[in-house]
Parts: sequence; structure tokens; C-alpha cells
Amino acid sequence: AFPPGGGVDIVARAVSERLSARLRQSFVVDNRPGAGTTIGTELAVKSAPDGYTLLVGPVGAALIAQIYYRKSYDMRRDLAAISKIGYGTIVLVVPPGLGVASVKELIALAKAKPGQLTFASSGTGSNIHLTGEMFKQRAGVDIVHVPYKGSALMLPDLIEGRVSMALDSMPAHLPHIKSGRLRALAVASLQRSAQLPDVPTISEAGVPGFQSNTDYALYAPAGTPKEIVARLNRETVAVLAEPDLKARLAALGIEVSGSTPAALHAEVLAEFDKWAKVLKEGNIKQE
Repeated sequence: AFPPGGGVDIVARAVSERLSARLRQSFVVDNRPGAGTTIGTELAVKSAPDGYTLLVGPVGAALIAQIYYRKSYDMRRDLAAISKIGYGTIVLVVPPGLGVASVKELIALAKAKPGQLTFASSGTGSNIHLTGEMFKQRAGVDIVHVPYKGSALMLPDLIEGRVSMALDSMPAHLPHIKSGRLRALAVASLQRSAQLPDVPTISEAGVPGFQSNTDYALYAPAGTPKEIVARLNRETVAVLAEPDLKARLAALGIEVSGSTPAALHAEVLAEFDKWAKVLKEGNIKQE
């Protein structure tokens, strides 16, 4: 449910490549971005429950989008959980031309120019969007949201300085951080990232207790036979245990972690309740 080049796409391609070898089946990664993941998710929900159409996507972000866009499908009911895949780091990046070198400097600039700075996200109603909104609330700043259909699509505007900042999944931004085309000010996790050990957490950098992350999971349409779900779970967990795959994704800030279908389903239920409360209490409604 995302365009090519972002964290979900990278994970989908890496995992499907390994599953293809184990299952002796060809996999095609079909990118269907838009409407905060709901276009791709709805396509998966409506697909035949035969094990041949799978969905790779986030837990929290997809549930946020489902609630935000008031979709008729319900991930708790209409998708069969297969396995958690892992977690990703969210990084706060700015173009060097913005002229700030720390979170405190960014906040000071935003306070000096209320409503003039912008933050990019991978889609309205997404986890990345709400992470940006949470930053605005915790930092007490007025920054304008600019939604895109995925991380790769925001990069040109971010690098050229047409948008001021992004709090986004690390994989798409890491090469540009290392090349100096983007500046990483902080990470949104509670611990520093091994890929950017000199970059502080947002909590360390002046917004205490701030925390958010991306995540990745594998689903099938509801009604997929239990034996197929069980086999896909078994093979996915095996793939995620392969040391070279773990190292490959770790280099992009993605920590892989398989699970049982039951554990992923329980997480879906808990995340639905959490984000439904956040949206309601924050009075965040569809624009």
C-alpha cells in the first residue's frame, strides 16, 4: 500500500524474495499507494482468500488510516494475521538550507515563524502524519502539514528545501543523510539508532518522552485457510531468522521480529483501541 522506495516497499521486496525461494513460487510486489494505505489495504481485503494475495504493511498506521478515512472494511475482521516482520526507526530530517543543526534550533525557528514552516508526511491520516502532529503539540509549534503518497515522493521537495522537515521512516532517507543532502536532527525512538549513533533521540534533544516508530507485518485476506496461514507464518519466521537478511535490514534501521498469527492479531486489536482514542481525543478528522 506504498510506492516504491520507502521502508514498506524495501521490506516487502526483501522478504518476498526469500519466500519465493523457500516456497518455489514467484512473487510480484504490487505497489498501490494512496489515501493513507487504504487503497492497497482495501485491494487485499477484497482479494480471494487463497494464499496468493498477501499484504505487507504497518499495524498502527493502517489502523489509523482505516479509522481516519472511515473505511467500510475492518482490519480486525477482514484480514488474517500471518506474522509481524519488524520495526523501523523514524528520523527527523531537514534540508541543510533550512539553517538549523538541532531540534532546539528547529523549534526556535518554528516559534519565530508560526505557520511558515512545513512538514512532509507519507499521507494524511498516516502514522507519519500523526507523528508530525504529535511533534507540533509537544514542541508547541505551528507547522503546516504537506501530505505525499509515500516517502520516495516527498524526497525531491525535501532535498530542495520546498518543504522544511519530515519525521519519516529512515530507509528512504538514510542514503541522503549519509551524502549530506539531508540533515538528521534526531530519531523518534527511545534509544539512539545504530545507523546514526551520533544523532540524539528527540527526547534527548529537548522534547522529553517523545516516541514513535514504524512497523511492518504480513497479512492475508480473512477466510484464508488456516493451514495456508500456518505455512506462510512458518516460512516467514524462518526467513526473518536468516542472519544475512537481518543484517541487510538492520543496516537500514529495521529490526526484524517474527511472531505468531495470534500475537499479531492481538497487537492489531490493541493498536486499534489506542489510535481510536488518540484520534477522538485530538479531534483529528478527515480533511
